[in-house]
Amino acid sequence: MFVINKRQYNNAAFSLTEMLLAVGALAIGMLFIGGTFMVGIHFTTIATERTIAAVAADEAFAKIRLYAVDVNLPSLTTSQLTPFSTLTPISGDEFMYPSTAAPMSQKQYYWVALCRRVNQNSSLVQVTLFVSRKVGAAAEYWGRQGSTGWPNLQRRSFPRPIPVNVVQDPSLDSADQLRIIDAVPGDTVDERTFVNDGYTIVDNQTGQIYRVLERKADQPDKIVLDGPWRGAAIAPPTGGWVWVVPPPIAGGKSPCIAIYQKVLRF
Repeated sequence: MFVINKRQYNNAAFSLTEMLLAVGALAIGMLFIGGTFMVGIHFTTIATERTIAAVAADEAFAKIRLYAVDVNLPSLTTSQLTPFSTLTPISGDEFMYPSTAAPMSQKQYYWVALCRRVNQNSSLVQVTLFVSRKVGAAAEYWGRQGSTGWPNLQRRSFPRPIPVNVVQDPSLDSADQLRIIDAVPGDTVDERTFVNDGYTIVDNQTGQIYRVLERKADQPDKIVLDGPWRGAAIAPPTGGWVWVVPPPIAGGKSPCIAIYQKVLRF
């Protein structure tokens, strides 16, 4: 006959403290696992959009070659970027992806090309291509008005790059910093919000591309670039212009997915 020691039998179970510690460790582990899923979804979305942007860019460059650019147009110069749509007017559907006969609600991607002649005596054209995503069916974006209303802003239904006024002056800490100027200070739109951390800007005169590392929290008009400014002089008070795709009017992340640049011969 076996005799069970009551004291040993009672001590064989887990205590409440041990159970709480185990549950707490399991909960923390599940939180970390859940966080990795969210990060994975985020990077999967980025990879998918960049793949779509690359396909849309290939199609856009093919269209630009197909419709061509007249290098003798006076508006195509070596000192500024000119929208391809003003050089070669084509149907608005051609700037959307997919450019098939799909309903407008299914077209979520939009491209804009900016052109600059490489040399006044050359047929080479530097083409800078912006591929952007429409973040919502009812989303609106700021754009500049035409020559009669320049540089006033107007609402547009698709994202596209617009010129933003910037200066580089002695008050800045280093050569990799610029100051944003509100080109229309009389309106209610703060153009300093058009450029934020992680955005990409393109110099209007040279076509050089810069990544914005930071927009200062205590100085919202100051941005820090990923390298020193190598473009033309943009001293105050007038400064110069850079192209950027602003965020939606109602707020949200940057609709610009990628920027591509090629030199094409026409």
